[in-house]
Formats: sequence, structure tokens, C-alpha cells
Amino acid sequence: MTKYAFDSDFLPFLPQLPTVGDYSTAEKIQAMRAMRLDTAPAPPAQHPDIRREDRTVPAQGSQPAVPLRIYSPKAKASAPRPCIYEIHGGGFMFGTLDMMDGWCDAIAAAVDAVVVSVDYRLAPEHPFPAGIDDCYSGLRWTADNAATLGIDPARIAIAGQSAGGGLAAGLALMARDKGGPAICFQLLEIPELDDRLDTPSMMAFQDTPFWNRPNAVWSWKHYLGPNHRGIPSIYAAPARALAKDLKGLPSAYVSTMEFDPLRDEGLRYAMTLLEAGVSVELHNYAGTFHGSAFVPSAEPSRRNAEEIVTILRKALSRSATGA
Repeated sequence: MTKYAFDSDFLPFLPQLPTVGDYSTAEKIQAMRAMRLDTAPAPPAQHPDIRREDRTVPAQGSQPAVPLRIYSPKAKASAPRPCIYEIHGGGFMFGTLDMMDGWCDAIAAAVDAVVVSVDYRLAPEHPFPAGIDDCYSGLRWTADNAATLGIDPARIAIAGQSAGGGLAAGLALMARDKGGPAICFQLLEIPELDDRLDTPSMMAFQDTPFWNRPNAVWSWKHYLGPNHRGIPSIYAAPARALAKDLKGLPSAYVSTMEFDPLRDEGLRYAMTLLEAGVSVELHNYAGTFHGSAFVPSAEPSRRNAEEIVTILRKALSRSATGA
């Protein structure tokens, strides 16, 4: 019997799910990365209607080039398609392009959009701002090459899950402050936004599946880096932003999960966006936990996946019509 009131669809899977991890050193993180690669399930079959292409694109200044994977519908389009620029999760320490293949294929097919997924540098080897700089370089390249990619530059959305959601929120701020590229929508799923680690949900959920307070503590220590002092940039920790700092951002969808330590920072960020005059749709899923989408057969996960498709279709269609 679990002490959390998880939806019953998740109960058979709970014994198989990881909880607290030891991410205290770079060596332990590297070992965990290798283990995850060794034990990862077989990659999903490529969607028959989607073409994948790997590119390496220029970065800013002397920084290393940035890998991207582009998912394009094979069918000929009568007009440029919308684009969804995807940022994977992994606590700023983990994650690869491969882990998002199934999601990107499915979204590209369901929304009839080009999806561009970015492989950013990870902590602790590369603390802030390396990751978000890579995300910005990839976004800039995508916008600059919109015509070649068959993308409508007025319909570029950004999307991210967990740490990727935090990076997407920071990227929206960075793109606004740098005067582009233009972003029409931000999809922030279970975003990791707040280095202060002081919300009620962060204090309460010490041993929840996939993500919990002990994991979050190491995540932020490594992401901000050993030389960090003082209050971090809002590009690193968007929850630090006040309403006046969030004006002029694109509309957003924010999802949170009930038994997720990141729940309250997502809820609070959505409310701050609303205070800033940004249109936000917010959904907290009952009976769920961080990463519960990894049980796709569960009813809340199915509902969440369907809602993401609906939200993206609507947001990108609205951008096309100027409504």
C-alpha cells in the first residue's frame, strides 16, 4: 500500500519505478547515464509518415556546435507547416535525443507540424548557461532556416518536459530579451523552475517515483555549478521572475502532477504569468507523479497525451489565423 493516493492505474507499476538516486558526483551521474543506455527499452519504430534527419548547427561564439533532430511529415504540404521546438527533460543531468523519438514522431504526425528536438549540454560537466545557450542557438538556427525546413516562422512553439520545461520557460524569456526568434506558444510540462526548493510540494515529496526532493537538490547544485553565488538568473530559474519580468511572453500551457515535488512551482509560475497578462491554460492532474507519463496505458497519461495534441493544434492554428 502506497502512502500517496496515486491513480489505481499506476499501482501495478510502482515497484518497478526508481525513486531517490545518488547524483552527488559527476562519476556517479556518468555511471547512471551508462546504465540507462544499457537498460533502455528498444526504441519505438519510426512513424511511417514521419521523416527524421539529424543536423549539427552552429552555436554562439566559440561554443560547440549543437545537435538537432528534425521530424518532418512526409506528405507534401500546401503551405509552410508550424514548428514545435522540443527540449527534453532529465533534471539538467540526463537525457538524449533518442528518448524523445516517440513523442516527437507522434506530435509531428498528429499536429501536422515539423518538430525540432535539441540535444543540449548537460550538467555537471556543463553548468548554466551552457544548456540554455545551446537551446537558443538551435532555436535561432531553426527560425533562420524556416523556409528550407518548410516552417512558418510565425508559428514556432517551444515545448519541454521537466528540466526541459524549465529550459523552455527560460528560453521564452531569452528570446524575448534578445529580440527573437519569435515564439508563438510555450508548452511547459511538469517544469523544473525554482532553485529555492521551498514550496510545500517540494518539502513534502521526499520519496516519490522518478523525482523527489533529494534528486532536485542535486539537480540544482549541478546545474547552477560550483562557482554559483547569489540569486541565479531568471533564465536559469524562471520562478525567480516577478510578474513585471514576464510581460510580453507568448501564451502558455502548464501541466503539473499532484504528487510531484515540482507541482507548486509550476502552479505558481502559471499564476505569475497570468498576473503579467500572459494567457495561460493550467492543468493539474490528480493521482499522478512526476514522470507518470512513462506509464502511457494509465488513464491520466492517456488523457494528458490527448490534451497536449489538442492544445498544440489549437495554439498553432490560432497563430495561423492571427486570432
